[in-house]
Amino acid sequence: MKEKALLFSLLFAAFGTHGFATNRYETTSDDSKDQKEVNEKKRSRFTVGGYGEAVYSRNFYSDNYMRYLDESKVNAHSNEKHGRFDLPHVVIFLGYDFGKGWSMGSEIEFEHGGTESAIEIEEEEGGEYESEIERGGEVALEQFWIQKSFCPEFNIRLGHIIVPVGGTNMHHTPTEFFGVYRPEGENTIMPCTWHETGLSIWGQAGDWRYEAMILPGLDSDRFSRKNWIQGGAGSPYEFKIGNAVAGAFRIDNFSVKGLRLSVSGYIGNSFSNSLRGATSESNNSSSGNNRYQDVKGTVAIGAFDFAYNDHNWIVRGNFDYGHLSDAAMIFRFNSGMTSTSPSPKQAIGSDAIAAGIEAGYNIFSQFDKLHEKGHKLYIFGRYDYYDSMYKTETNIQKYEWCGRQRIAAGLNYYPMKEIVIKGEYSIGLMRSFYKNEPSISLGVAYAGLFTR
Repeated sequence: MKEKALLFSLLFAAFGTHGFATNRYETTSDDSKDQKEVNEKKRSRFTVGGYGEAVYSRNFYSDNYMRYLDESKVNAHSNEKHGRFDLPHVVIFLGYDFGKGWSMGSEIEFEHGGTESAIEIEEEEGGEYESEIERGGEVALEQFWIQKSFCPEFNIRLGHIIVPVGGTNMHHTPTEFFGVYRPEGENTIMPCTWHETGLSIWGQAGDWRYEAMILPGLDSDRFSRKNWIQGGAGSPYEFKIGNAVAGAFRIDNFSVKGLRLSVSGYIGNSFSNSLRGATSESNNSSSGNNRYQDVKGTVAIGAFDFAYNDHNWIVRGNFDYGHLSDAAMIFRFNSGMTSTSPSPKQAIGSDAIAAGIEAGYNIFSQFDKLHEKGHKLYIFGRYDYYDSMYKTETNIQKYEWCGRQRIAAGLNYYPMKEIVIKGEYSIGLMRSFYKNEPSISLGVAYAGLFTR
């Protein structure tokens, strides 16, 4: 009861104090019948939108899966390189305003082109039918919610919702970051885009916006060394385990013209959110006592991000820090799972960190004709530092390749607000004896709402 009381206190404390990810589809209740009729004439109740990315990368480093884990093979792969085409995210949004403050929103996301399978008759195998996977990828329902809007200052949303922790989760469309891919630090240590089924309360008053959310806790079974707690957000089952409840919040301020300042956070236990309980006989001590009875696996994340867009400059940045309690015990428990379990059974950092900043200047602003037509060309630079094993508990091996710096520079061309063509050169600066990882990437993307 104390933990639940603390959780609810944390959430409602956030109330006292804009992004495409949630605000782009938010609606408010009508002030009067007359206002309602005016609004309905101006816009359709049905909304269609989305975003998509197509990219190509030429990576001047090896993609051999042993390049980090086998120290003797680091130099053996030093001259290797590879290229990749990809559709990282293609998303379709469907929304509907029922009226009287009630609305619905949904997003269907196709990652890496979705999945494809086919049945074929194999001539080399006696004409037998054979099912084959033609394309890897994922199809996911990223959002589905019902919302009741009482006024701009108070709205309730129920369903599958974006978790508003960190800059990238809240602002993850390809027109909201300069790189060809999403910012690497947040995209590595946290779920991105993070979406969970829960309850959200949000609103905006003047220059302040708040959001507080109750959601299922993470599942510690699928924490890993490279991605820290990222894998614990999804579920390999047909349901999301809800033994533990977590809380998240976000506060945005827009007091300065062109500037958004944001803080966000998350807290919740993860160890009890496993399908395989810690009371199983294989994980009990010889005395019959449960050695994991006091393990909570509490995940706490604090984040700050900002964005400035004025005077032909766009500057964005983020800082995220996370702590996981009982990391060594979670690793011990996961290591005892069977080979068929979905757990990677890997050592986990007790603390993770990610920081990044990018800045771009619209050089077309210096050419009157191009500027008047709405064309923009940003030349930009970005720096990232992140480490999914920033700190480790005693007897947990620290993998140096989990931490790195990344420097990138490139161009973003906007022929119009909703479309961007990107190009960048980047280099991952590795620690110790690992080889640096340079690459060149190109991409084209769009993001927007489609209206009649």
